[in-house]
Amino acid sequence: MEPTTTIRSFIEDHIRKQGYTLQYFADLSGVNAGTLSAIIKGTRPIAMAQLDLITQGMNLEPGHFYELYGAECFVESSPHWRRLEPFLQRCAELDKLDCIHRVIQQVTDDRSYISELFEMAEGMFEREQNQAALMLYECVAECEKYQHSERLALCHYRIFTLSLSQDQNQNLRAAVLFEPYINRLDEERQLDAIKDLANTYSGLCYWDKVFQLAEELEQRVLVMEKYIKMKKDTSDIHRVSKHPLFTYKSYAYLLKATVWGENGEFEKALQYTNLYLNNVIDKPTLEELSFVDRFNSWGKVNTYLYKLMMGDYEALNSYLDFIEENENETLLGLVKIMEAANSYHLDVDQALKRFNPYIHILYQDSYLNNSYNSQIKDDRYTKFWAGLALYQLSKDRYEEGFKYLITCLESAHKINDTSTIIFCVGLFEEHREQASESIKLNYLNIIKGVYGRYEKKSKVSVNAL
Repeated sequence: MEPTTTIRSFIEDHIRKQGYTLQYFADLSGVNAGTLSAIIKGTRPIAMAQLDLITQGMNLEPGHFYELYGAECFVESSPHWRRLEPFLQRCAELDKLDCIHRVIQQVTDDRSYISELFEMAEGMFEREQNQAALMLYECVAECEKYQHSERLALCHYRIFTLSLSQDQNQNLRAAVLFEPYINRLDEERQLDAIKDLANTYSGLCYWDKVFQLAEELEQRVLVMEKYIKMKKDTSDIHRVSKHPLFTYKSYAYLLKATVWGENGEFEKALQYTNLYLNNVIDKPTLEELSFVDRFNSWGKVNTYLYKLMMGDYEALNSYLDFIEENENETLLGLVKIMEAANSYHLDVDQALKRFNPYIHILYQDSYLNNSYNSQIKDDRYTKFWAGLALYQLSKDRYEEGFKYLITCLESAHKINDTSTIIFCVGLFEEHREQASESIKLNYLNIIKGVYGRYEKKSKVSVNAL
């Protein structure tokens, strides 16, 4: 059944209302007059390129007719990939996600284009058209949910990475849903998947899970290293993983060191740190050398860090020098300095003064646009304000302390970090008598937002029963 209002009727009405001749509009739009006539009569389908030219000739915004075009060409009639592919690509370019959603739901009923949709999703993924790619991956995964293919596993891997956000509960759900598919991936791609999953659980502070994944990562690398040693001719080995093989074992050691550090076992953290320090690679490539330097740098700073966390105040200045020179490490460094200060009652006022410009920028939120991993970054951002608020309040600097506590609470609410919200509430109540009325009002407004979120969840759960 054809839609009551068609694109060709819009074109015909536009030409008539503007008083154009067919030839004039053809010249104006750049579409051949004969082609235009056939389109209006309905004897020739409209190609995407022609539709864009006609839309421009009518002085309408790009993609104006895409919803109607999708209904006419792909919902109301049998689609053809030669026409569907450019339509989906243009929708992705113009962020017409609703059009993509409606069309792919209809198109995949007969599952004729699953392979093509997957390849298109991969192309969108490479071009960072992430939301459009996510919709296609979800479509393919749904159509192949009863299969045990590597393609299905890769779809779930892409869905996992594209679903990560500032919401920690959503990230946990994404990780749990993806994990069963890891073993179906290509062996090398499994290394990246385990690393990404470990990073996600690290951002969630699920340290037992991080350690388990680090163990798994190390074992898989050892198996692959044995295979490569047994293979006499390695010239035909094509690398699928993002990074050189040795980096994954070193990263496994780094993860284990991090877990021991988070558990307060700093001696063990130092032992694992030494395992990824001073990597020796036979005939290293430039890429491998860059990773050797990177791990050596991380090992050096983490050695200072774990000594500081053991109460070695003399390690502080060396640690400060490093995080000042390495901007990617600055936020984590400040988080750890505040942890050490609060654990051992260290005076770190000089460190705070030294990094005051950076802290000011951080407070203005401008840092958040430049960080490399949003999930880990959000967690560190929140934890820094928590540590700084505790430090300032413990020194009876109430104005500064409450300012940072409110910032921490806002950030924790934003990323749905329940444990930090509870910490902030406890810290605020401990010092409530010193809070000004404006601070109490700000605090109350944030808590109302927190309560509203959980009240909404509670109602949804009750209704679901």
